[in-house]
Amino acid sequence: MQSLLSDDDLHLFNEGTHYRLYQHLGAHIVSREGRRGVQFAVWAPNAQAVSVVGDFNNWKPALHQMQMRDKSGIWEVFVPHLGPGTLYKYHVVSNHKAYAAQKADPFGVMHEQPPKTASVVHELEYQWNDAAWMQHRSDRHTVTQPMSVYELHVGSWRRHVENDRVLSYREIAPLLIEHVQKTGFTHVEFMPVMEHPFGGSWGYQITGYFAATSRFGSPQDLMYLIDKLHQHDIGVILDWVPSHFPTDEHGLQFFDGTHLFEHADPKLGFHPDWKSSIFNYGRNEVRSFLISNALFWFDKYHIDGLRVDAVASMLYRDYSRREGEWIANEYGGRENIDAIGFLRQLNCAVYGAFPDVQMIAEESTAWPMVSRPTYVGGLGFGLKWDMGWMHDTLAYMQHEPVHRKYHHHEMTFRAIYQFAENYLLPLSHDEVVHGKGSLLSKMPGDDWQRFANLRLLLSAQWTAAGKKLLFMGGEIGQWREWNYESSVDWHLLDSESHRGVLNTVRELNRLYREEPALYEQDCLPSGFAWLDPNDADQSVFSFLRRGSSDRDVIAVVLNATPEVRSSYRIGVPMGGWWKEIFNSDATEFGGSGQGNMGGLPSTKHAYHGYEYALELTLPPLAAVMLRWDGANSSGRFESDS
Repeated sequence: MQSLLSDDDLHLFNEGTHYRLYQHLGAHIVSREGRRGVQFAVWAPNAQAVSVVGDFNNWKPALHQMQMRDKSGIWEVFVPHLGPGTLYKYHVVSNHKAYAAQKADPFGVMHEQPPKTASVVHELEYQWNDAAWMQHRSDRHTVTQPMSVYELHVGSWRRHVENDRVLSYREIAPLLIEHVQKTGFTHVEFMPVMEHPFGGSWGYQITGYFAATSRFGSPQDLMYLIDKLHQHDIGVILDWVPSHFPTDEHGLQFFDGTHLFEHADPKLGFHPDWKSSIFNYGRNEVRSFLISNALFWFDKYHIDGLRVDAVASMLYRDYSRREGEWIANEYGGRENIDAIGFLRQLNCAVYGAFPDVQMIAEESTAWPMVSRPTYVGGLGFGLKWDMGWMHDTLAYMQHEPVHRKYHHHEMTFRAIYQFAENYLLPLSHDEVVHGKGSLLSKMPGDDWQRFANLRLLLSAQWTAAGKKLLFMGGEIGQWREWNYESSVDWHLLDSESHRGVLNTVRELNRLYREEPALYEQDCLPSGFAWLDPNDADQSVFSFLRRGSSDRDVIAVVLNATPEVRSSYRIGVPMGGWWKEIFNSDATEFGGSGQGNMGGLPSTKHAYHGYEYALELTLPPLAAVMLRWDGANSSGRFESDS
């Protein structure tokens, strides 16, 4: 029998360095000796027998038995006269404990819509129309470019008005494009769209790693959505979960009657938080499986980045475990050496094949050099979520303004470490579920103050050093926390206050994209300088953001109290006119309209270590940004005179 797998493929797979397994394993429509059919291949090294069963043979194991390829552990069979739409599974009989089960294809590119669990023969051909985006996306994915990410859950971003059904990938495309263009985000990030049996897992309990969930349409429908986003200059990041997988019988768990993908010892192979299995990162074939899966989404779906979920849970053997519930590594430590090696290998493989994309780590500890190259000892990611910023900032903002002066450090502590990694600042789905409340509902005060506080929070995020991420609903100030079974409350935009939040996000994104001072040096110490981090008594924070040019300078002042502060002095590095380019208290945002009348000149007055100063009016619970425009009243540049 002719095979899709060469001897070299088998060697690389068993070695853990085959990164395109999806071209060989799974179900592929081919021609053999003039007959068109499907070539099936699956890894089950400890099986006694494997058959492919499906709607074509009444699910009878005896009819299409597979043969093992030498001693590789891979079983193969060619079944003629099959084509797209064929339902199938693998009937696996183990050498151990008389185990037999029907398993979905680990490399299946399409599965039945849950709760059904069969795999579906499917071809992934698609005519892409995003050549312009793909040609230039390397220009968009350096840390010196703006990245403002809109995170969403496909099934609950927007639902059909009449019957509350989910929208398909194709139906959501024009609506999402319009909204993202209106709000000004540079990227969208989809919560996991890989096939998963339980909708309540939000996609984080994956059984079909190579399959777009059929809840929202076909693989080509998802490709269409990504293609259309690219055509409108919107990047696409997918949430990816190599940290664990569910124990559903049709999935990867106990695949050939042994712990094939997972560790056998529950102290290594079972996640106490998620009641799921942990991949055995030390097994070469598992590394090939996972790295091939990462490259698959870049290759076949043209995605622009992966946000790697729960990296912290991979790095530590004692993650979420009490004493006695974990096993130390060979050096007696808590670090998961196999997972560290896997992550480095993963990032090298992805960036080696697709140097113009981004790998983003959700890593919540102080593990060093997550976003530093592997050749200097890092994990090799491009960006890391700053969970510390998220935690501290939300904690501060939830304090009543009268108490904030006692918690001033919660906003300033980040300066100690803010350039240790290439950070992305997330206000993600995790902060608006499980009784935590929405961003707006977390804010203290009456309704006016809540909205003002939310605008202040978003302004603090957009002016801080680092890339940005906001979960759906936050951009309109949704009152309810997120529910995966219902739509964002778009009707709230009938209210002026909620439209004000949307206008705030739109303007913040516009400035972030257009002002080099706000993005060029997001990940460099030269891009940020405190003016005064210590004004706790007045709960005011002032700092400079700088671009790579000396003339790209923006002064930012945050007033975290409802008091209007007149004649508030800050030092600035240059003389001349400072234009007020943003004020979160503007009436168009729902504010009271206090401010600095569009800008003001600096005075020759040494302050905060600089030669010049500004005397500002600080609006209540608001942020202001002032950009140095250089020319004084005579048209000369003060810094050149």
